[in-house]
Amino acid sequence: MSDVAALAGVGSATVDRVLNERGNVREDVRKKVIDAARSLGLRRQLPPSYKPTIRINLILPRPTLPLLASMAEEFKKIARNLERSILLQVSTLADEKPQTIAAALKSTLCDAVIVYAQDHPLIREAIEILHDRDVPVVTMISDVLGTRRLAYAGTNQYAAGRSAGFFVGNMARQGGPAIILCNQLGFQSHAQRVEGFRDYLKQNAPNIEIARIVEGLDDRSRSQALLETAFREIPDAVAVYNVGAANLGVRAAIERNILNERPLFIGHELTKYTSQMLRDGIMTLTIDQSPRLQAQFAIDVLLDHFGYEDVPVSSPYVSQVPIVLYTAEYIPTDM
Repeated sequence: MSDVAALAGVGSATVDRVLNERGNVREDVRKKVIDAARSLGLRRQLPPSYKPTIRINLILPRPTLPLLASMAEEFKKIARNLERSILLQVSTLADEKPQTIAAALKSTLCDAVIVYAQDHPLIREAIEILHDRDVPVVTMISDVLGTRRLAYAGTNQYAAGRSAGFFVGNMARQGGPAIILCNQLGFQSHAQRVEGFRDYLKQNAPNIEIARIVEGLDDRSRSQALLETAFREIPDAVAVYNVGAANLGVRAAIERNILNERPLFIGHELTKYTSQMLRDGIMTLTIDQSPRLQAQFAIDVLLDHFGYEDVPVSSPYVSQVPIVLYTAEYIPTDM
């Protein structure tokens, strides 16, 4: 209280009257006290009339992808229960090209941004520009390390890749080639999953080699075509690990029966499509990254950053969102 009073140039009694809304304080003095309390990071409930309006811009490229569609829905559910002073604006982009996402970042008029983007110089530059404008950025799903983003909301992607390697290494004990499908390795999430998968096999299952990494750009048709080519050239492949989307493309390629034997198929995200693949025995295991918890963590980080109390996170912000493993023996009833 005394620090707020000193910074605002008023007495402690005035600070008490303002923060407890006892009245008898001029409007200009009230504003000075509230501004001083905010600048000092006063960790208490400010008068409701002084809560800042926070406009959060959720930037989603390719929102028709199952994971991103699910993520958008989770954010909207959370937004419906937020205070009126917190506004969520969803910006969907037709593609995930770095120049498209960077332009959306730099042109935002909101107070904060949550974005899914690859690690690229244009993205890095845009995040730095927003930081200099005092617009905090939270990356989700895939991080952009080394930038001044406020936080990363997502799972440990390296551990997810190692988990996939654990199951392949223990279920394909006879050994043989494995094929990896990804969007492209410019996405930090995909690169870390591949790294974790490779490291586990190298350390624990050297009889399984990564024969090829296919960049399907999360496009179903492209992924299917490239996998079918890989299957013809590596007919003894024992496992397919899809670190990204396009699981339907993987299914279509596997069902062409090009390989000598049906491979283990490990992918990511529990959707209506992967649930059916698990039930049909096409997919062995899917690794889900808890979209609801990612969305909640991203929102909580921003609320804490802007001084809201009773938020279950605090700086430094470290995401503890878990991965969840699903098999044919464990699929939620609503999927």
